[in-house]
Amino acid sequence: LGRMQADVLALAPKAVVILAGTNVLARGITNEAIQNNLSMIADLAVAHGIRPVFSSILPVSDHHKEANPNFERTPGRPPFRILELNQWIGAMCRRRGFVYLDYFSATADSAGFLRADLADDGLHPNIEGYRIMAPLAFQAVQDALKRRRPAPQKKKRFGIF
Repeated sequence: LGRMQADVLALAPKAVVILAGTNVLARGITNEAIQNNLSMIADLAVAHGIRPVFSSILPVSDHHKEANPNFERTPGRPPFRILELNQWIGAMCRRRGFVYLDYFSATADSAGFLRADLADDGLHPNIEGYRIMAPLAFQAVQDALKRRRPAPQKKKRFGIF
């Protein structure tokens, strides 16, 4: 959220892909706080006429922890929390008319973990991972550009006016 002005708004793109959440999960930030931040990012993008594309949080895995104990990723990024956040992100996108970029389904194995061949550390995609992700991102941006710009969300007002 802190880099939104310099990295996005100042550049005035027509669309922006937001892939966020895994690092703040690892820092112990609550799902509610992550959801609030993603909502604020959406509001900022829309207020500046930018079409947001929100991607799912990628799965993680412990496939490579034998090579390096630091590659045990699931304790800091519990898979159930990733699933909960992805469900919320997808629902927000449907509700607000944004494109949802589902990297999770494309990169998860049958158990819901990041496929071993798509990352060398259980977290960061390798070249094979990006070969899967790149065309999905390209298509999502194309889809976003075909949509009308979303209108700002109406805020609920409380009190007597």
